[in-house]
Amino acid sequence: MSNNNEHEPLIVSLQDYRGSMQHPTLSTVEAYWEALREGRLVPRRADVDPRGIDRALENAFILERIAPGMARFRLAGMHLNDLLGMEVRGMPLTSFFTPDARRQVSDALEHVFEEPASARFQLIAERSIGKPAMEAELILLPLKSDLGDVSRALGCLVSTGEIGRTPRRFDVAEVKVTPLLTQSDQAAPIEPEPSKTENSFAAQGFSEPAAQFRRHPPKAVETTDFTPPADQKDGPLKGERPYLRLVRDGD
Repeated sequence: MSNNNEHEPLIVSLQDYRGSMQHPTLSTVEAYWEALREGRLVPRRADVDPRGIDRALENAFILERIAPGMARFRLAGMHLNDLLGMEVRGMPLTSFFTPDARRQVSDALEHVFEEPASARFQLIAERSIGKPAMEAELILLPLKSDLGDVSRALGCLVSTGEIGRTPRRFDVAEVKVTPLLTQSDQAAPIEPEPSKTENSFAAQGFSEPAAQFRRHPPKAVETTDFTPPADQKDGPLKGERPYLRLVRDGD
């Protein structure tokens, strides 16, 4: 018995896959951040070189944590300025979001800095007169500051659609937070391997090899006794050893 539907075309809705898709610019920034890790949990802010993401600089930014659930822009590409219609450096990340969405963003920021974790957002812009339909993708990747704490983040924001009248702000359609440290990692932390080349700056950074302890032969010493005067009441009795002795290094 033949199936009447066997020749019908298969129709798959791409709507179900929108959440898993990622813009190539975000993939570039994430791949660069992964390369900076070099086996570490979180790379350092000082490791970030703009030349490594030159094709994504317009959409990239650096955040600084200023309070629980709050982070401000230290550096930002021109696309972010275009979305708000102003210079965004020094402004909080939540400036790009509607009041209802800011709590979700703050919660995600805490995960990024505290766990630490990476965060990905699917965003939908508010629509009104002069503000056409627009969607965006956002990624946040943790970084260590010069003090060693996780208080910086490398991010990227890419929008699709005409900007129109500014400022443009977004609602959160989806957010995914991925902890960097799994339970298995916590149970058996991976220690960095010691350098095999003591004098290799590439292996040790700017640290110097530790000096080795060497045992030296004992040195000759000269002693001088300080015996209290004979008329001192509490002085030593005849035949007793003096109670003060100065030891001088023979060198």
